[in-house]
Amino acid sequence: MEIINLILQLFIHLDKNLLYFVTTYGYLTYPFLFLIVFIETGVVVFPLLPGDSLIFASAALASKGALNIYLLFILFFSAAIIGDTVNYFVGKFSGVQLIQRNWIKQEYLEKTRRFFEKHGGKAIVLARFVPIVRTIAPFIAGLGKMNYTNFIFYNILGGFIWVSLFLGIGFFFGGIPFVEENFSLSIMIIIFLSITPLIYEYIKSRFN
Repeated sequence: MEIINLILQLFIHLDKNLLYFVTTYGYLTYPFLFLIVFIETGVVVFPLLPGDSLIFASAALASKGALNIYLLFILFFSAAIIGDTVNYFVGKFSGVQLIQRNWIKQEYLEKTRRFFEKHGGKAIVLARFVPIVRTIAPFIAGLGKMNYTNFIFYNILGGFIWVSLFLGIGFFFGGIPFVEENFSLSIMIIIFLSITPLIYEYIKSRFN
């Protein structure tokens, strides 16, 4: 539980805390960042970690020279691919038991199933941009015995686009004075944009 509490504390003031980690722990920051994204994508019972904002904030620090943008890409991309792959096999071999023990909220499962029904294999790519669904999607793919060749193709494609996009946005916009002075607001905007698809689906379900 200590690692989860540490991660939650990190996101309360992401810009200050992440900079503190970099200045205090140096290169140890990199495996910590890897771990957070891996947990979000690979551990199906922890679907609420905001990976989008972490990647954005890390890239913003990289634009100032505090972190290496190329190393960040390798770490985040690897964590995203490995995390989804682990999640897929958890769903394939242990999914039924986890559901029966109520370790995963039924509403999350239903939302993700509908997401798959609507988008098919492309759901693995699109899910990268939807919190909660991002974590549950590979689990459902494994549970539904999705062909692994198809899964890994969409897994790699989605991970590449997701990491590249948020690293690029953070690196090129993180150094803008307005963003620097309103970093917390910028993070909130990133989080809001991330959950917009969920808000849309909720509103849609309420009026249909």
